[in-house]
Amino acid sequence: MTTVLALVGSLRADSTNRKIAELAQKIAPEGVEVRIGTGLGDVPFYNEDIDGDDVPAAAVALREQVAAADAVLLVTPEYNGGLPAVLKNAIDWASRPYGQGSLTGKPVAALGATLGAYGGVWAHEDSLKSAKIAGGKPHETPAGSFKVGAWTGTGHPEEQPEVVEAVTNALTTLVAEAKASVAA
Repeated sequence: MTTVLALVGSLRADSTNRKIAELAQKIAPEGVEVRIGTGLGDVPFYNEDIDGDDVPAAAVALREQVAAADAVLLVTPEYNGGLPAVLKNAIDWASRPYGQGSLTGKPVAALGATLGAYGGVWAHEDSLKSAKIAGGKPHETPAGSFKVGAWTGTGHPEEQPEVVEAVTNALTTLVAEAKASVAA
């Protein structure tokens, strides 16, 4: 079983990006489990002063979720032209301790949707850059950046063929990369 952890950059319970992560759970290929990260809103902002013997429980839980995954899918909107603080904070905590963080060596992909004109591409690029610096092995480009306002029908992600295709492709690639890492 290959495990992909989806970290969602929106804390809103009914967010479109959470729905995209749930779509990933539904359409995951056989032998792949997609888990949606929990507790991101409870993790304090990264501060080296509290990252020692008394690491906050929420940060420990986040690190454990990332460590237990074979790959990470960052599913995020774009806030003011960039990466939401909650997702950047999760990457920061997962990058520590330096060189040994739970994100180190893991395949990472990014995608998501937003209301902005560019579909969140800047946030997706920022998240991949942060994941790379944090020790992850990200894709070179976002797996999909979608403008919510351009969607057809009721606007649900599972009704958008381009979203389903991007999620499918991201999962397929992450799983292949995770298996290659294990075999190496």
